[in-house]
Amino acid sequence: MAVRDSIRKKGHGSGDKPHLNLVVIGHVDHGKSSLVGRLLLETGYIDSHLIEKYKKEAAEKGKATFELAWVMDALKEERERGLTIDVSYMRLDTSRYYITIIDAPGHQDFIKNMITGTSQADAALLVVAATEGIKPQTKEHSFLAKALGIDQMVVAINKMDGLKNQYDREYYYSLETELKTLLQQAGFKMDNVQFIPVSALCGDNVTKKSANLSWFKGPTLLDALETFSAPELPTNLPLRIPVEQIYSITGVGTVPIGRVECGMLKPGDKVIFQPSGKTGEVRSIQMHREPLHEAYPGHNIGFNVRGISKNDVKRGNVAGPIDNPPQVPKTFVAQIAILQHPGTISAGYTPVFHCHTATVACTFEKLLKKVDPRTGKVLEENPSFLKKGDIGVVQVRPIRPLVIEKFREIPQLGRFAVRDLGMTIAAGICLEVNKR
Repeated sequence: MAVRDSIRKKGHGSGDKPHLNLVVIGHVDHGKSSLVGRLLLETGYIDSHLIEKYKKEAAEKGKATFELAWVMDALKEERERGLTIDVSYMRLDTSRYYITIIDAPGHQDFIKNMITGTSQADAALLVVAATEGIKPQTKEHSFLAKALGIDQMVVAINKMDGLKNQYDREYYYSLETELKTLLQQAGFKMDNVQFIPVSALCGDNVTKKSANLSWFKGPTLLDALETFSAPELPTNLPLRIPVEQIYSITGVGTVPIGRVECGMLKPGDKVIFQPSGKTGEVRSIQMHREPLHEAYPGHNIGFNVRGISKNDVKRGNVAGPIDNPPQVPKTFVAQIAILQHPGTISAGYTPVFHCHTATVACTFEKLLKKVDPRTGKVLEENPSFLKKGDIGVVQVRPIRPLVIEKFREIPQLGRFAVRDLGMTIAAGICLEVNKR
């Protein structure tokens, strides 16, 4: 996967500002990439002449109005198909934060990439087109975001200019009410969610107030991003860096790409990648093409490692210290919530688990307990099946080696989503690991 870095804005270094990872999610074609492009254009991170160039090229390809999306959608296939396929990254400095924007794909065919991007984030920007309202991926992305640890969100109701009655106040508030119901069902607290009407195409309420939305007294999108709470930095935990991609760069060597979930990394550190078992020494670290002397939790980095080749490490591997390596259990015990499933789930069921950047099929070996979702009390020992709405404790066996940690010890690597039948059927946390 190509990591697409932003051009650093003159006069805007990160300084001592806290770093925040923001994932942009939502249904396909609701304007996620265009909204990010508009935000970067109006904050000076890209030049207007580049947008004019994209506008001409997009029109020639029959993709008029896609010029802002092309800021993030740089792959040839993305531009030809008019949709985001891979996760892309851009830097944005605000007055309060140094933000890494993670633009995630909305199409259900690329949900694995969306899960990877969301698992790296501290907060989410959910984009919903006013012209279409709540769609299947609006729902799934909302549930996945909560399952993967996102607690704070801004909801941008986009394409307000595209409504039959442009910038319709009553329609906006009716859609906001529907979205509040959806997000509450997903588990979000409304105190941590803001709703904002915008138009990415016209620039309404993205970085400055718009006369078209004079009835809206809330903040602009940029102002709303400033209200997020800074994430705590779990530097006291052992180093864990799930690998998203790995490159072999001429004159540099092997460079894994990933987010530091916990712990710290410095040049000279010796690391082990699990489950591959390969070890090496960190030679250098970069983020957004700038060298780092030390990487902290939340940093999306590339780190050159001496002693390993590109084929030694794969996506889904996790880097950690040699004296405290990432856990690769034979089986693990997990608590799961069944979000949706057309039938029942029993022992032997083998869906796909998405944990950090890993995607591994896992078998429900034993159903140990059914738990009351309100009180946590055990309703049934060794139940014969679980169904939609149930909370269960299960013993799980990965089909191939998987790094997963106890949630109470390293929560960043202890949560997961479960998918099957083209949908997210469950979310859960790891309670115990049974070592190999």
